Amino acid sequence: MAKRGSKNRAKDDGWGKLIRDIVVILLLVLGIHSCVAKPFYIPSDSMMPVLRNGDRLIVSKYPYGWSYSSVSFHLAPKVEGRIFGKLPQRGDIVVLEHPVTRIDYIKRVIGLPGDTIELRNGELSINGKPVKREVQPMLTIPVDSNLPGPDSSLFRFVNRDAGGKPVLELPIVRETLPGGATFDTIDMGPGYATDDYGPVTVPADHLFLMGDNRDGSADSRVDTSQKGLGGPVPFDAIAGRAEIISFSTDGTAEWYNPLSWFGALRSGRAGTDLRPERQGE
Repeated sequence: MAKRGSKNRAKDDGWGKLIRDIVVILLLVLGIHSCVAKPFYIPSDSMMPVLRNGDRLIVSKYPYGWSYSSVSFHLAPKVEGRIFGKLPQRGDIVVLEHPVTRIDYIKRVIGLPGDTIELRNGELSINGKPVKREVQPMLTIPVDSNLPGPDSSLFRFVNRDAGGKPVLELPIVRETLPGGATFDTIDMGPGYATDDYGPVTVPADHLFLMGDNRDGSADSRVDTSQKGLGGPVPFDAIAGRAEIISFSTDGTAEWYNPLSWFGALRSGRAGTDLRPERQGE
């Protein structure tokens, strides 16, 4: 006949093993999330046309080494230094911690340490040389519950297609940065505060970041009081590189209705490579 104490010890051991297993799983998830890759949700139109509100991405943590910003959920104190640090290339899309609020942002690398950045009438120059710009045909995208996003600058471009459905018709300019990275941007024309900026030289261990929706992005051109990055951003604030779109939703999914999750998926978005094309490669 088993003693009562033995039963209690067995019960305690069972609970202890369960707690240990949960802790190990949490640490494993945190480790992968911090050191290897993590998911990221696009909540705005600041990186249109490449990224849309409702896109879900995979962000790799290791291409630039690790710093305090690599640790998930902003758990690490802000300390200087980077392990195995390697600067991004111009044109990379990066996730970063806002230098003041520590909120996650996603922007494109435009300027590297030592670069001089200037914009005049919305045209970008790097180190005194205008960046190559090529006007593209208007881009037509269906409007849905996620697009345009909240507080978007793109509502003025909503029109109706031949069938009467609402669509966005966006003015696209393709840019090619020094080094060959080429990608599409939105240029909404003159009259925006971010059309004229600089010249500013990027300090050592800093990066100059911009959104692809050039007239609708709070980035390095915008003061922190207006939710911008307030100039070049410390390299240590970069958390990782955007790699691929895992899936994208149109905003109609209801969390309590699994069937709605499938109907909300946008076709043609999953698997989109977010590394820019580089001329000459």
